Amino acid sequence: MQNRNALGIVYLCLGVLVFSLQDAIIKFISLTGSYPVTQAVSIRSLVAIPLLFVMVCFEAGPRALLSANAKWLLLRALILFISYTTYYLAFPALPLADAVALFFVVPMFVTALAVPFLGERAGLIAWVAVLVGFGGVLVMLQPGSGVFEPAALLSLLSALMYASAMLMTRKLGVGEAASVMSFYQNTVVLVGALAIAGASYGTGIHTASHPSVAFLVRAWEMPSLRDFLLMGFCGVVAAIGMLFLSQAYRIARASSVTAFEYTGILWAPLWGFLFFAEVPRLTTLAGAALVVGAGLVALRGSKG
Repeated sequence: MQNRNALGIVYLCLGVLVFSLQDAIIKFISLTGSYPVTQAVSIRSLVAIPLLFVMVCFEAGPRALLSANAKWLLLRALILFISYTTYYLAFPALPLADAVALFFVVPMFVTALAVPFLGERAGLIAWVAVLVGFGGVLVMLQPGSGVFEPAALLSLLSALMYASAMLMTRKLGVGEAASVMSFYQNTVVLVGALAIAGASYGTGIHTASHPSVAFLVRAWEMPSLRDFLLMGFCGVVAAIGMLFLSQAYRIARASSVTAFEYTGILWAPLWGFLFFAEVPRLTTLAGAALVVGAGLVALRGSKG
């Protein structure tokens, strides 16, 4: 069992690394000033669809897509669409390390929401961890200091939506394959992105002063070969990352591997520095340390 847990940790760390590359690519696309998030996500999703369908066929068979839980799978996918969209919209306005670190309040949201929605009990230690994690968020946000960026709230909303979807996953995952849930998710993301792009086209609004809003409403453009390949590569990344993460949680105990989700905080400042010349602020590092520590305690406390 120890070997399976160790292998599961390796798979999870690889999955987090792969997904961190997608974050860097989406941020790069957001800074070009040419493409909207809906175009990047649509191309990504189109590339991922055949890859995810192959995974469904191998894991559960194509008939598994005709699930009796279809309406709940669609609702979960819609919540994740909101989560990923708000997450990506924070990128043009925030350093990559800030956007990712704020997102990692997910375990605290899961701890808090599991009580009313799943009837799970959280001990005193878990609630203290939630408060400490909130303190870490305040350190990173620095409200009232004059450096607060409203786009930080997008990362927090993304974390809240993601935590809600993970609570649904706990119930749906009992009878649904990970590849099936991912296929539904990818399909809804594609439809949602096209719907937002259509609405933006209909209003004729394609510019905005805030970079996050501008990334949402820009008009679609014919991408260069480089940019098209980057957006398409995100689809490959999404499929491979999902495979690694699913394999990690399949062969190892969740309690053994979950904490390694936080390795994402290691990659974000590295890609931010190498690709965007971003140097993490001391408040970001201090706040992220509080969030990670509180998240680990919350995960342990919620088990007891």
